Amino acid sequence: MSLGMVDEPRAGQGQDPLGNRLLVVDDEPSIGRLVRKIAEGIGFEVLLTEDPIVFAKTAREWRPSVIILDLKIPGTDGIELLRGLAADNCAAHIVLTSVIDDKVLEAAQQLGRDRGLNMGALLHKPIRIDILERLLRALKPVPKTLLADDLGEGIAAGQLFLEYQPKLDCRLGRITGVEALVRWRHPVHGIVRPDQFVALAEESDLIRSLTDWVIVEATKQAAAWQAERLGLVVAINMSAKDIEDLALPDRLHHHCRHAGIEPNAIILELTETSAMREAVQMMDVLTRLRLKGFRLSIDDFGTGYSSLVQLQKLPFSEIKIDGSFVMQMMHSASCRVVVEIIIELARRLELKSVAEAVEDEATLKSLAEMGCDMAQGYHLSRPIAAEQIAGFVRKYGSGGAR
Repeated sequence: MSLGMVDEPRAGQGQDPLGNRLLVVDDEPSIGRLVRKIAEGIGFEVLLTEDPIVFAKTAREWRPSVIILDLKIPGTDGIELLRGLAADNCAAHIVLTSVIDDKVLEAAQQLGRDRGLNMGALLHKPIRIDILERLLRALKPVPKTLLADDLGEGIAAGQLFLEYQPKLDCRLGRITGVEALVRWRHPVHGIVRPDQFVALAEESDLIRSLTDWVIVEATKQAAAWQAERLGLVVAINMSAKDIEDLALPDRLHHHCRHAGIEPNAIILELTETSAMREAVQMMDVLTRLRLKGFRLSIDDFGTGYSSLVQLQKLPFSEIKIDGSFVMQMMHSASCRVVVEIIIELARRLELKSVAEAVEDEATLKSLAEMGCDMAQGYHLSRPIAAEQIAGFVRKYGSGGAR
């Protein structure tokens, strides 16, 4: 990585037609080499620089899909770089990294969001390889136009499938629920994550077909687990467009009845942003869902600008704490405080609290001490196939999966 220049693409590389481009600005060569090695192994084209002027020019002209930006760069700082990216209407997913105080890093992240930038996770130095790899895999884009053309056919052709991530009852010490996560086995691009195609479903009016497919599959699976006396509650993610559909409560109730399960075996998860919309129609749908017996959860809580008055009015049964706070709570005092406040808020509102992205035993133990009701994350289990769930639940209950 030469001072004042952008690394040239490796031999054989050109402009990636799929937009899998990663731009890194960092004055530590070892960090650049680490990121390049991991990112190229995943399929990114990577350019590195430590010069802020060259960085700004490259961000404008090369149009990276992901930017990893060190907040402390000689001759400038990350806040100035974020200001410039916002002025250029940069659409890249921006990941901040630094060795500075967590509070400053979090403030910079929020500032980027306030300027309209697509701010992602924070990478604390020293960077952990497993976290970096997982983050980059999640951010690898898939060609939007191709997916839009293929998605309807993929639903009809049976290319979708569900995986389930176990959820632990912290008080009972056993698995009492799972979250259903839809995947797309694309014939060309392999496994495609929901964050890469749900928005396309919304834009192309396929969201009803997608949601109905997930509900049908998840309710059938919930019925099968009930027959095995596992007693698992299944959480299903809802789109913002789903809750604008006045026919949704009746349709979901029909799917449950057809599968032979009660609606209270299903939790419907809505992101905080969608749940906080001020719309009479949304209130109509959510209230009817609760009347029919479905449970409702606010997902990613803490990342939006929710109104506590609105939260108190809406008929939710649980709050799901955003993983960005949970992952950092053991080394960030402010994140820990946020987690504690959300758990206490849930308790006072008589709602269940659920922590996602639990990565280690220390975090799980700390959450239990705070009074968190439920937890999920890679420390407990990655999302797994439906046929693996029964064995996992029984093994965990006997202490073998810990």
